[in-house]
Amino acid sequence: MQATKLNGNYQVFWYLLLLTIAAMGIIYGNSLSGHFPDLRVWQPGNLLYLLLGLPFVLLQGKAGLTAAFPTDRQAAHRLLLPLFTGLLFGLADLLVIERLLTSGQHISLPAYTQPFPYSVFLYTSGAFEVEVFYRLIPITLVMLGAVHFKEGRYIPLAFALVAVLTSLREPLEQLPAGPVWFVAYSLTTGFAMNFLQALYFKKRGFAASLVLRLGHYLVWHVLNGLYIEYFLLKAG
Repeated sequence: MQATKLNGNYQVFWYLLLLTIAAMGIIYGNSLSGHFPDLRVWQPGNLLYLLLGLPFVLLQGKAGLTAAFPTDRQAAHRLLLPLFTGLLFGLADLLVIERLLTSGQHISLPAYTQPFPYSVFLYTSGAFEVEVFYRLIPITLVMLGAVHFKEGRYIPLAFALVAVLTSLREPLEQLPAGPVWFVAYSLTTGFAMNFLQALYFKKRGFAASLVLRLGHYLVWHVLNGLYIEYFLLKAG
C-alpha cells in the first residue's frame, strides 16, 4: 500500500512539473508579447484543461498500461529510443519542408516556429497538451473499458482500434495544402509517428509518447526556428 502511494505521488509530481513549465511559459510569453506581435501565448485556461488528464496518470495500472512516468533508472533508459525516433521524424520534416518544399527561404519567422528561447516553453507545453488529449485520456478510457468487458477478451482489438483512430486525428486535422506528394508525405509520416507513439504509450508509458513528440518538436520547431531567427534572418 505504501509503495503504491509513493508511486502515485511520483506520477503526480511529474505531471504537475509539466504543468509548472506550461505556467512559466505563459508568464514568459506575456513578458515578451509587446516585442513580438505574432507571439503565440497560452491562456491560464489551458492549464485548467490539462488538469483533466491528472487523474488518468493514476489509472494506468487499472487499464493494463505501463506507468505514465518511469519509476527507476532502468525504465528511464527506455525513453532513449522514443527520443531518437522523434528526432528522426523532425529531421525528415526539416529536409522535406525546408529543403524540398520551400528551399529554406524566409523573410520572417514562419508560423511553425517562435522566438528562441521562448519556443522551448511553448513547444514543450504544446507537446504535453497533444499527448494528454491524443493519447493519455482516450487510450486510458478505452483500455479501462476493455479490461472490464467480457473479462478482457477484446483488449488487443480495443487497443488496435484506439491506436489507429488516435493516430489518424493529427494528420487529418493538420492536412496541408500543396503538391500531392507533400500531402501524401504529411499523412503517412503523421500517421506513422502517432501510431508509434500509441505503441510506446502502451509498452513504455505516457512519458515515452511525450518524449517522442518532444524529440520531433526539438528539431522541427525549436532548433529550426533558432537557425532561421539567428542565422538566416539576422544574416540577411
